[in-house]
Parts: sequence; structure tokens; C-alpha cells
Amino acid sequence: MATTFTWAIANLDRETSDGFVFTAHYTVSAADDTYSAGAYGSIGFDRPDTLIAFADLTSEVVVGWVKEKLTAEKVTEVETALQAQLDEQRAPTKAAGLPWAAAE
Repeated sequence: MATTFTWAIANLDRETSDGFVFTAHYTVSAADDTYSAGAYGSIGFDRPDTLIAFADLTSEVVVGWVKEKLTAEKVTEVETALQAQLDEQRAPTKAAGLPWAAAE
């Protein structure tokens, strides 16, 4: 089963004077045909030399900023952790319960 990873922006923190986005709050979801898992994070940005007007920002642009700031290594780490959660759902290696409760 192929896993689809979806990066999205949940919210942005900005300065009202010029629209500088200083923090992005993001989500990452992983899903296959049966199972799903998710993660949430926030990341801060340094002020760039040139600002994109707040009204002109798109989700794709900001997701690109998030991934760039995280680095490819961290992006892979997040997606690998989510894949591990899906794998655990598919074939659990841990369980809870009482052996005598099933017989009752």
C-alpha cells in the first residue's frame, strides 16, 4: 500500500505592520487505503530581505518555507516516523488487555 504524505499550513503568525510571517504552524498527515497518522509542528522564520505580501502567500509557498527551514533530513525523519505509525497500526507489535477477560 502506498502512503500519501500531505503537508499543510494550520496557521500563520505575522506582524501587522508589514505582514512578515514569523511563525508557521503546520500539519503533516500520512494515509494509505486503510490507516492514517498525523503530526503537528511550528517553526519560526528570520526576516527576509524581500517580503512577499501577506495576501499573496499561498499554502504551497509557505509549505516550501517550512520544508526548507526544517531541512530535507528532518522532513524525511517526520515522514519516516509517520510511516512507522502506519506500519504499527497495520501489524501491531504491542497490545493491552487481560487474558481472562476474553474468556468471559
